[in-house]
Amino acid sequence: MKRDPQRPEECPGRPEPPPPSPPLLSSSPPGEAEGAELKLTPPVWIFGYGSLVWRPGFEFTSRKVGFIRGYSRRFWQGDTFHRGSERMPGRVVTLLEDCGACTWGVAYEVCGEQIAASLQYLNMREAVLGGYDTKLVKFHPQEKDAEEPILALVYIATPQNPSYLGPASEEDIAAQIIVSSGCAGHNIEYLLRLADFMRYFCPQAEDKHLFSIEEALISILPCLYYTEESLEETASVPQKSKG
Repeated sequence: MKRDPQRPEECPGRPEPPPPSPPLLSSSPPGEAEGAELKLTPPVWIFGYGSLVWRPGFEFTSRKVGFIRGYSRRFWQGDTFHRGSERMPGRVVTLLEDCGACTWGVAYEVCGEQIAASLQYLNMREAVLGGYDTKLVKFHPQEKDAEEPILALVYIATPQNPSYLGPASEEDIAAQIIVSSGCAGHNIEYLLRLADFMRYFCPQAEDKHLFSIEEALISILPCLYYTEESLEETASVPQKSKG
């Protein structure tokens, strides 16, 4: 049994949403499905493509690095809780249907009592943002000796949810990330951790959207630091009296 030692931080003063109904478990063979009527056969695999790659927050039996086909990862989901606030929403990733693309991440295997606990935890975690669909997708492990793809559960933010922000330029997304922070930490940390995961665990994979935002952020930070330093210097200079 494995457990991720890093748990999401809790924010005081914000009411918790009511727990949504977890996807159903079934002994019937699973197929492509989505929504609340998913039929899952133990053991269950859960695919993470955002913060789940470094902080699942639930007990699991094993994990594998790999990818799913038909989706692109995009920083199009707003976050007013984990990585942002109501005043300054952060940006986190969701998946966009894209037949020619693939998205890399981590799949976690949960068994026995881990299944109900992990699904309840994830439904609560994602319900804070609202507007997430659950789907079953084919996960392809990175391992060379892997045979068949694994059917995995994935959470995807939809354009219908209240926090969905949609597309923007990489520069605008980076600028928004720089000024956003929430209960789980700064939005910059989210971006850099995701970029590091791709760089170290999936060096052969491309994610132009992700790395373009990282590049834009790195180019903005020195300018931001210089601006703040200049303001401090200006404030320390004695002002000439008028008259």
